Amino acid sequence: MHALPSTDAELLDAYSRAVVGAVEAVGPAVVKIDHGRGSGSGVIFTPDGFVLTNNHVVEQSRGTRGPQGLVVTLPDGQTLHGDLIGRDPHTDLAVIRLDASALPSATLGNSRELRVGQVAIAIGNPFGFQHSVTAGVVSATGRSLQSRSGRIIDDVIQTDAALNPGNSGGPLVTTRGEIIGINTAMIQAAQGLCFAISSNTARLVASWLIRDGRIRRSFIGVVGESTPVPYALARAHHLVATSAVVVASVKEGSPASLAGVLERDLILAFAGQPVRDVTDLHRLLTRERIDVPCPLVVLRAGQRRQVTVVPRELADSR
Repeated sequence: MHALPSTDAELLDAYSRAVVGAVEAVGPAVVKIDHGRGSGSGVIFTPDGFVLTNNHVVEQSRGTRGPQGLVVTLPDGQTLHGDLIGRDPHTDLAVIRLDASALPSATLGNSRELRVGQVAIAIGNPFGFQHSVTAGVVSATGRSLQSRSGRIIDDVIQTDAALNPGNSGGPLVTTRGEIIGINTAMIQAAQGLCFAISSNTARLVASWLIRDGRIRRSFIGVVGESTPVPYALARAHHLVATSAVVVASVKEGSPASLAGVLERDLILAFAGQPVRDVTDLHRLLTRERIDVPCPLVVLRAGQRRQVTVVPRELADSR
């Protein structure tokens, strides 16, 4: 067996050190979540015991052991009861609170800064094998994925870091040890097609769930993808932001459809606020804007246009 050239060995060592460092930083905050009907993963993101996971990990937990039937196991073997603070089927996210303090926690990073090809590391409990680690790269950003509620989840990260049943709800992290996504799905008939809800979406949804225990949100009926705005176009229209949301599809009969929004429109602003990416648009579609006429600024065929859209309440937000 031939020895690796020193340069190759050094590269391998550097990659290994990066992965090991990330796992050592985030691993202590990754938990196993059990209830009478199944199990999954989660990650503690505050020292006072708030845990992010998937909605589909916890949605069947009511009526089993304990008030919400959630038993959370830390990597050191400590077992704690978890209270379900809130869940959101439309983004497949949920927040659990542990009755403990000074817990190991991980940091939510800025998924807007992700680059295709960046190393991505998944930590979780596939098939009950606690604290398993897989590594790959970010294959794509800004994907759309249909949630189990039927709503399209935007700003999804695609990765080839292997996921299996039980990984759901665990973190996808960078070599810096920052959470960039919450692992949610894989395509079983394919190889290396796995998906995570972006950390920016997770941060937004978690803050709403912690505050209110549920989410009432408005919707306009578009599926969008974050996209860079060409420099010449941004300069011609005096745009401060260098990115926007391109409309991939418009739901028939939706507020956006009634307002005249078309596929391939670039959404630049909503309700007087700039829209740089899909997370910005979701952040602005709050309960306060239900049934309230709002200006929507789009770029269509090189021309800036403003239409008025009246968001409606998104059904089944609980």
